[in-house]
Amino acid sequence: MPYVRDMRAEPQSFDRVLSSMCTEPHPAAREAAERFLATNPGDPGTYPTVADLEDDAVSLLGEIAGLDEPAGYVASGGTEANVQAVRIARERAENGRPTVVLPESAHFSFQKAADLLDVELRVVPTTDDGRADLEAVRACVNEDTAAVVGVAGSTEYGRVDPIPELGEIADSVDALLHVDAAWGGFVLPFTDYEWHFGHAPVDTMAIDPHKMGQAAVPAGGLLARSSDLLDELAVETPYLESTSQATLTGTRSGAGVASAVAAIEELWPDGYRDQYVRSQNNAKWLASKLESRGYDVVEPALPLVAASVPTPLFEALRDEGWRLSRTGDGELRVVCMPHVTRDGLESFVADVDRLETRVGLEVAGASE
Repeated sequence: MPYVRDMRAEPQSFDRVLSSMCTEPHPAAREAAERFLATNPGDPGTYPTVADLEDDAVSLLGEIAGLDEPAGYVASGGTEANVQAVRIARERAENGRPTVVLPESAHFSFQKAADLLDVELRVVPTTDDGRADLEAVRACVNEDTAAVVGVAGSTEYGRVDPIPELGEIADSVDALLHVDAAWGGFVLPFTDYEWHFGHAPVDTMAIDPHKMGQAAVPAGGLLARSSDLLDELAVETPYLESTSQATLTGTRSGAGVASAVAAIEELWPDGYRDQYVRSQNNAKWLASKLESRGYDVVEPALPLVAASVPTPLFEALRDEGWRLSRTGDGELRVVCMPHVTRDGLESFVADVDRLETRVGLEVAGASE
């Protein structure tokens, strides 16, 4: 008899999840997701209630991102939004194989976009502070450039590129400016960074409610400055009640749409502000604890901590059940999401102290 997994199993606890950029959904988001689970915003003529909710979601995301009359939709996540932004840029381009200029800190989803859309990526370095090197961007753009990408809350270090300056560079070659704020979009409103449509000539943006926004997965977001940009994505849909569609996936569950609206209405702005303060304070606390133990720590600009710890310690922490990842340069990476509490971080640091001794003895013994 073939093995059948017990579907009564409980989902994994978030107690020791320290490197994920997703979190437990807000109770209101969870309830809304369940109610709208079987609806399909990809067929708005048949499901007008969830279609109206999607309009509400886009409007709320626009308020967060400094855009009064946004166009867009609730995507599956930052990857889809980034792919669609590159697709818009490609469709606007006048040459056969357009280019996209982006910093090395950009998300790997842009490589997927390049592969799918036959677009050339021109990757520029970052400066010592982890932000896009503006001189390198200026040297790289030309008449073939369809889009310039800026990151507002990088995946590995939480860094924010100089978005207004990138906008000026994009304008100089008539290219679009896309901002990837998939993770940072729900914390940056409470900082002094200039990152959104109101700060710069941003054309498109990825901003994900299912990350710091506490919506249920999947609930990403693609925003555009005008509906004309979304027209570049539209295809005819002859067998649906609606006549065209600009999304990538087509059929989607209304769960993401409804949960995004529920979470944002519940938390924007005061709840998200309080959450940001807690998360940022937790990141600073953890950074100081790791630094005091002799580890090199990247100063957390947003609620994300990167620290150089030895591989044996990293592996020992994972063996203890801590869900951890590394940056491309090998640092331990901790994202202080809403589910990451001070008590949890204190337990993590206690394990660091305990395992340091054990790993140190094992390493010493192995070298004899």
